[in-house]
Amino acid sequence: QVQLVESGGGLVQPGGSLKVSCEVSGIPFASFAWGWYRQTPGKERELVASIFTGGPTRYVDSVKGRFTISRDNAQNMVYLQMDSLKPEDTAVYYCNAPYYSTNSWGRGTLVAVSS
Repeated sequence: QVQLVESGGGLVQPGGSLKVSCEVSGIPFASFAWGWYRQTPGKERELVASIFTGGPTRYVDSVKGRFTISRDNAQNMVYLQMDSLKPEDTAVYYCNAPYYSTNSWGRGTLVAVSS
Protein backbone atom coordinates (compact mmCIF):
# COMPACT_ATOMS: atom_id res chain seq x y z
CA GLN A 1 0.00 0.00 0.00
CA VAL A 2 1.30 3.41 -0.97
CA GLN A 3 1.81 5.84 1.91
CA LEU A 4 2.25 9.57 1.42
CA VAL A 5 3.22 11.81 4.33
CA GLU A 6 3.33 15.55 3.75
CA SER A 7 4.98 17.97 6.17
CA GLY A 8 6.41 21.46 6.47
CA GLY A 9 3.33 23.63 6.13
CA GLY A 10 2.65 26.64 8.29
CA LEU A 11 1.74 30.30 8.46
CA VAL A 12 3.84 32.68 6.38
CA GLN A 13 3.53 36.33 5.46
CA PRO A 14 2.93 37.44 1.87
CA GLY A 15 6.21 37.49 0.00
CA GLY A 16 7.69 34.86 2.26
CA SER A 17 8.99 31.37 1.54
CA LEU A 18 8.20 27.88 2.70
CA LYS A 19 9.37 24.39 1.75
CA VAL A 20 7.06 21.42 2.07
CA SER A 21 8.15 17.80 1.96
CA CYS A 22 6.56 14.48 1.11
CA GLU A 23 7.83 11.07 2.11
CA VAL A 24 6.67 8.22 -0.12
CA SER A 25 6.68 4.52 0.67
CA GLY A 26 5.19 1.32 -0.72
CA ILE A 27 6.03 2.01 -4.38
CA PRO A 28 9.23 2.07 -6.50
CA PHE A 29 9.60 5.80 -6.12
CA ALA A 30 12.23 6.40 -8.78
CA SER A 31 10.08 4.83 -11.49
CA PHE A 32 7.30 7.41 -11.28
CA ALA A 33 6.64 11.06 -11.88
CA TRP A 34 5.52 12.92 -8.75
CA GLY A 35 3.50 16.02 -8.23
CA TRP A 36 2.22 18.52 -5.72
CA TYR A 37 -1.48 19.32 -5.58
CA ARG A 38 -3.37 21.91 -3.57
CA GLN A 39 -6.96 22.23 -2.48
CA THR A 40 -9.06 24.95 -0.91
CA PRO A 41 -12.57 24.50 0.55
CA GLY A 42 -15.20 24.09 -2.13
CA LYS A 43 -12.70 23.64 -4.95
CA GLU A 44 -11.26 20.62 -6.70
CA ARG A 45 -7.73 19.50 -6.01
CA GLU A 46 -5.35 21.18 -8.46
CA LEU A 47 -2.04 19.82 -9.72
CA VAL A 48 0.41 22.72 -9.45
CA ALA A 49 3.81 21.10 -10.07
CA SER A 50 5.16 17.85 -11.50
CA ILE A 51 8.59 16.29 -11.74
CA PHE A 52 9.30 13.47 -14.14
CA THR A 53 11.65 10.53 -13.74
CA GLY A 54 14.43 12.20 -15.70
CA GLY A 55 14.09 15.43 -13.77
CA PRO A 56 12.06 17.68 -16.11
CA THR A 57 9.45 19.74 -14.35
CA ARG A 58 6.12 21.28 -15.18
CA TYR A 59 4.17 24.02 -13.41
CA VAL A 60 0.76 25.57 -13.61
CA ASP A 61 0.95 29.20 -14.76
CA SER A 62 -0.10 30.62 -11.39
CA VAL A 63 3.04 29.30 -9.64
CA LYS A 64 5.54 29.35 -12.50
CA GLY A 65 8.68 31.24 -11.50
CA ARG A 66 7.80 31.12 -7.79
CA PHE A 67 7.61 27.40 -6.94
CA THR A 68 10.29 24.76 -7.48
CA ILE A 69 9.63 21.04 -7.27
CA SER A 70 12.47 18.61 -6.62
CA ARG A 71 12.94 14.96 -5.76
CA ASP A 72 15.42 12.75 -3.92
CA ASN A 73 15.22 9.23 -5.27
CA ALA A 74 17.58 7.90 -2.59
CA GLN A 75 15.31 9.12 0.20
CA ASN A 76 11.94 8.66 -1.59
CA MET A 77 11.19 12.33 -1.01
CA VAL A 78 9.48 15.05 -3.03
CA TYR A 79 9.85 18.71 -2.14
CA LEU A 80 8.15 21.95 -3.09
CA GLN A 81 10.02 25.18 -2.48
CA MET A 82 7.56 28.06 -2.49
CA ASP A 83 8.86 31.62 -2.80
CA SER A 84 7.11 34.97 -3.17
CA LEU A 85 4.03 33.47 -1.58
CA LYS A 86 0.66 35.13 -2.10
CA PRO A 87 -2.55 34.90 -0.07
CA GLU A 88 -4.10 32.96 -2.95
CA ASP A 89 -1.51 30.20 -2.39
CA THR A 90 -3.27 29.37 0.87
CA ALA A 91 -4.38 25.74 0.63
CA VAL A 92 -3.79 22.23 1.84
CA TYR A 93 -0.91 20.78 -0.18
CA TYR A 94 -0.72 17.10 -1.11
CA CYS A 95 1.74 15.00 -3.06
CA ASN A 96 0.92 12.09 -5.32
CA ALA A 97 1.80 10.43 -8.62
CA PRO A 98 -0.04 12.44 -11.28
CA TYR A 99 0.10 9.80 -14.04
CA TYR A 100 -0.47 6.65 -11.96
CA SER A 101 -3.32 5.71 -9.64
CA THR A 102 -1.81 5.08 -6.20
CA ASN A 103 -5.27 4.74 -4.61
CA SER A 104 -3.91 6.73 -1.69
CA TRP A 105 -3.78 10.30 -0.45
CA GLY A 106 -1.94 11.65 2.53
CA ARG A 107 -3.37 14.07 5.08
CA GLY A 108 -1.76 17.01 3.36
CA THR A 109 -0.03 19.97 4.94
CA LEU A 110 -1.69 23.35 5.40
CA VAL A 111 0.02 26.42 3.98
CA ALA A 112 -1.53 29.71 5.08
CA VAL A 113 -0.31 32.98 3.60
CA SER A 114 -1.49 35.95 5.61
CA SER A 115 -0.25 39.10 7.26
